[in-house]
Amino acid sequence: MSFLRKPLFLYLSAASVAAVLFLIVFVKEYKNIRRQPVTSWTTDVSADCAVVLTGGANRVREGIDLLARKQVNKLIISGVFTNAQLREIFPLWPFYGDLAESDIVLERRSSTTYGNAQQSLPIVEALNCRDMILVTSTLHMPRAYLMFKAIYPSHLLVYQHAVSPGRGETGFTEASTEVLKSMFYSLWAY
Repeated sequence: MSFLRKPLFLYLSAASVAAVLFLIVFVKEYKNIRRQPVTSWTTDVSADCAVVLTGGANRVREGIDLLARKQVNKLIISGVFTNAQLREIFPLWPFYGDLAESDIVLERRSSTTYGNAQQSLPIVEALNCRDMILVTSTLHMPRAYLMFKAIYPSHLLVYQHAVSPGRGETGFTEASTEVLKSMFYSLWAY
């Protein structure tokens, strides 16, 4: 009888250790994500290009604002739906006056952060960008930045430009989902 209990005890001990380790990593990553500041309000950064990751409020507007303020020469909006047009994803376009639509590239192939990095890289290289501003929400920035740094060549500088998350991106559930995604991608992508 004690023979059967010993292996069960070992399995329960191993599962307990794994659960505690998972919880430690989860909490550490959660705190890291929650500490990400809104840098779009506090830093002025310039680069050849900017890549905006779709999927949240304020991101596209911030990218257009960077272009309007001449802080970037070209803007890539990554993760745009296949048939979407610029005026559909940014209805305020007419109020931006003299901006050239040719300075904006809509990347339509990606649907994940990993895909954003992979699909925007050839565009950034084709535009001869030496540095790039990554625009996404504070919640998304830690994972997105690590992903872009892992995929982009080291000579191409990537600057973080985090915007305030939209209303639907600020809760515990959204942050926990981001933590789980970050933990998953850290195993194989960065």
